[in-house]
Amino acid sequence: MRERVPRGADRLAMVGFWAAALLVATLFAWLVGDVLQHGFAHLSLDFLTANPEDAGREGGIAPVIVSTLIIVAICMTVTVPLGLGTALLLAEFLPASSGQGRFVRRSLDVLAGVPSVVFGLFGNALFCQRLGLGFSLLSGGLTLACMVLPYFTRTAEEGLRAVPQDYRTAAAALGLSRTGTIAHVLIPSAMPGLVAGFILAVTRSLAETAALIFTSGYVARMPESLFESGRTLSVHIYDLAMNVSGGDGMAYSSALVLMVLLIVLNRSAMWVSRRWSMKRVVAS
Repeated sequence: MRERVPRGADRLAMVGFWAAALLVATLFAWLVGDVLQHGFAHLSLDFLTANPEDAGREGGIAPVIVSTLIIVAICMTVTVPLGLGTALLLAEFLPASSGQGRFVRRSLDVLAGVPSVVFGLFGNALFCQRLGLGFSLLSGGLTLACMVLPYFTRTAEEGLRAVPQDYRTAAAALGLSRTGTIAHVLIPSAMPGLVAGFILAVTRSLAETAALIFTSGYVARMPESLFESGRTLSVHIYDLAMNVSGGDGMAYSSALVLMVLLIVLNRSAMWVSRRWSMKRVVAS
């Protein structure tokens, strides 16, 4: 027989839940409101299309936006196939209790807890110095890929494991091979989890600063190749706020652009996921 919980305890718990939710919403509204209030002051078409001048106090952020998109594209181009392949191995080919699977998961969990500055030092030693890539967009993108790979892999694995076993059984009954089941059943069914991991990885890479200072550098000119140094939005905001006197206003406007970019990328990923899922449903 279940023990009866006093009604007052339920009300107290509900008050605690609402208080926690309101606190989170208040902090979010405060942050966004502060960025919106100060960020619109310098926001204009010229700000988005011009080069920085006077150490970023004047001009725009066009090279910074381009460098940011290139580094994120390099990061996700490396992360998605490696992370998805590892997630498929863990979820579909290795038993949950196997020693190899536990070793890979523990490695990913440890990597996820490593501070970003350590990844920056690692990327500087491996990509910049050992491989001779120097301070470049390529070094920065590869370092970010190492950093976000654990998040994407673990999220993708959980998404694949959430697919009901009946789907696999039905695919086998229809004569689909293991590869066909993965391509036509598991990946489409796990798409919400995969998109969640993708968004988490993109968000982390867009917001990263410490790792890129050691790998992609500070140069704020328009990059002409992947082997040139480039400055991302997060590094630009950090530099304006910490090292440039009178750069706070431009830092706020850059932060507003970064927030909008995050929202656009997140919504685009969700839209692609829904479109793909709808096509799969219609095709089936």
